[in-house]
Amino acid sequence: MATQIEEASPAIVNGDDVRALYEAVRSLPSQAVIELFSIGVCTRCILRLFGVRECVHYRSPLSPSMLSSVFSDLTDPVDIHSSLREPAVCTVCLGVLQFTYSENNKVVKKESVDGLAAYICNLIREQGFEIDGFSLEVSIPPIILENERTVWDHMKTKYDSELWFQERSLPECISAKDALKVSLTESLESMLDCKSSTGTFRIRLTYTYPVSSKIVENSVDGCHESKRRKTGTPNGLDLGEPRSLQANESSKCLKLCLEQTNEPCCLEFLCYRTQIYFGGRYLKYSRNVSQSCWIIDDERMGEASVEEIIGSNILPICRGDKYKFHAAGREDIDVRMLGSGRPFLVEVQNARYIPSLESVKDLQTKINNLQNKLVGVKNLKLVGSQSWDLMREGEAEKQKQYTALVWTSRILNDEDFQSISSIKDMLILQRTPIRVLHRRSPLEREKIIHWMRIERIVGSSQYFLLHLCTQAGTYIKEFVHGDLGRTQPSFGSMLGTRAEILRLDVTDVKMDCFLTE
Repeated sequence: MATQIEEASPAIVNGDDVRALYEAVRSLPSQAVIELFSIGVCTRCILRLFGVRECVHYRSPLSPSMLSSVFSDLTDPVDIHSSLREPAVCTVCLGVLQFTYSENNKVVKKESVDGLAAYICNLIREQGFEIDGFSLEVSIPPIILENERTVWDHMKTKYDSELWFQERSLPECISAKDALKVSLTESLESMLDCKSSTGTFRIRLTYTYPVSSKIVENSVDGCHESKRRKTGTPNGLDLGEPRSLQANESSKCLKLCLEQTNEPCCLEFLCYRTQIYFGGRYLKYSRNVSQSCWIIDDERMGEASVEEIIGSNILPICRGDKYKFHAAGREDIDVRMLGSGRPFLVEVQNARYIPSLESVKDLQTKINNLQNKLVGVKNLKLVGSQSWDLMREGEAEKQKQYTALVWTSRILNDEDFQSISSIKDMLILQRTPIRVLHRRSPLEREKIIHWMRIERIVGSSQYFLLHLCTQAGTYIKEFVHGDLGRTQPSFGSMLGTRAEILRLDVTDVKMDCFLTE
């Protein structure tokens, strides 16, 4: 296990960053900054509400004392020092940009963004993830946006006539989510030694607030109702009332709106990797192996399954939570899959490790060298999710070749052989076979028999090898014997004989995906 990353002390910024921060703060109107502090807005929210965008301002160890030194030559130093006090929990971001949050009913306070990043990095290492990139996702509760609007309306009431306010608008402000993502991403890149990207590994921070956002809405409605009763005017404003009194009413209304939003947000961390896919082609050598695990009345059908043999070897090397097996069609348990093999995908969920190309080749060798030799694998590789679309397309639209051992009730002659060989792209109609009616809808399906060829077996006059190429999804057994007339025409009906299929092998699945090394 990797060593824990210690929580970093507050970030130290270089001289240029300090000067840039100093100038950014100096440009802010001191009376508005003092007002925002008085209603419990934190330093970083003040900066973003005024549109300060530079990342360093949200990573820096901002403090009211630093602001006090900036504004000391603009107003009374004593008054401003007593006014600039950082709230325990910001009434706007609810602790998000103060790196304060509630976890398991306990309030957690990180000294800086680096402290929060170190905590996340330790969680990643504890869960055993090996990563070469990450994507950071942040979700914040709607009440924070409502708080921003409420504070901005309050500022508009007090400073709408001043030029510095007229030059700003709420849409120009930096969102709390963006401010956190920008600052946190830089720290995570440094500590994880990898870049933020659009890869498969995700870090998700979900902030929630236990109190309904309707609190703010109801408080605003109550405030407006109170003002209407007091002034007695239709729109709730007394036109003869001095502006300072209106501003005082605005402050009371604002405090009423925000007084119940003084607890930090709850924070849930989630680190996970999106699905990764292994693609290849499998061969099934046994007539007693199903494609997927097949259990009826608590009894296993067959001695194993392709799904379990391949998936149980892939999952441990990836250290994933679980896997899903997908294949381009399926064959019956008593049908072998030979030739080029059938395309498949193994979807691994939340893999802690993505194996190298060399490891994947070793994995293929391991599967192919299993002692029982029930299943083989070709062209195993890590593939993208687009391979899923290619495989699904192949299930319905591609061609498959089969070899069947067939018995006929009469001896076939040369004319029969020629008649079958001359057939090209013949359309047949198949009703759902009797053997699968218990689990398939009773439908009629049109399928195409592209070509057929009969091969004699030496020393036998009524046993033959039937080679045929059909559209994917054709029921081959039913095409041979007719399924009591449910498949028309059938191999038997075309020759005027009863025909039975004794053994069937799939020899080729014509699909482009996973075809070459």
